[in-house]
Amino acid sequence: MKILYPEIQPFQTFFLATNSVHQVYVELSGNPNGIPVIFLHGGPCSGTKPDHRRFFNPEQYQIILFDQRGSGQSTPFGELNANTTQDLVNDMEAIRNKLAIEKWLVFGGSWGAALALVYVAQHPTVVLGLVLRAVFLARQRDLAWYAKDGANRIYPEQWLQLMASLPEPSTDLLTTLCQIFWGDDDALKAQAAKPWLTWGALTALGNDYQPKALDINERSFLQIKMELHYAQNAYFLTENQLLQSCGHLQHIPAIIIHGRQDFFMSYRGGF
Repeated sequence: MKILYPEIQPFQTFFLATNSVHQVYVELSGNPNGIPVIFLHGGPCSGTKPDHRRFFNPEQYQIILFDQRGSGQSTPFGELNANTTQDLVNDMEAIRNKLAIEKWLVFGGSWGAALALVYVAQHPTVVLGLVLRAVFLARQRDLAWYAKDGANRIYPEQWLQLMASLPEPSTDLLTTLCQIFWGDDDALKAQAAKPWLTWGALTALGNDYQPKALDINERSFLQIKMELHYAQNAYFLTENQLLQSCGHLQHIPAIIIHGRQDFFMSYRGGF
């Protein structure tokens, strides 16, 4: 059973201007005088959802959600220029300064957990604590387990469907997908999009995954391109950068939550 706090609406929304084409959507809900907590969504490019506000007690927390560059309600959707991990970290600091927050709690899951660790490594003095869920360390070994050899042994049926969606057999799935989604053949993109999105949902949710009809459109293509943009650029991190930075963060209170269905992320996270 999933137990969340009651549905709430934001009391403030705005778009954060950047030094680029990006306009970053930010919303505040809960208690304006409560403990500030910033929520970092996964993906990259999955965006925030109304239920994300419900992770936090609205009487105790000032809940800050933002859609990372090119995601959700941020504009332009799917824009890859000036869209790196460091850009996202800079946006977080710009949000904190705009809201005149001295210190805040940082909450992230999956890719959001990786982003949280990058942020706190650079700005440890402004972090009250960390809550990390389904940790992902964005290493090449983690990505290879997901998209080459590892998860395919756990979900072989869906893996075979994904491989069958490619125009020809491939031993380098990510490179092949990049060729497809940076190409001009929309029919081929649509053919590969559904199995790829299904693969991501299945490996993230495990036994909780429920097959559903997917509306594949241009927005789907842009979302996938952003995922691939980060993956092909090693998430703009050096190998093992996040683990190497953790030794300097021992003074920051942290909670790591790994559930039974997080076995996949458990390997990716290295814990």
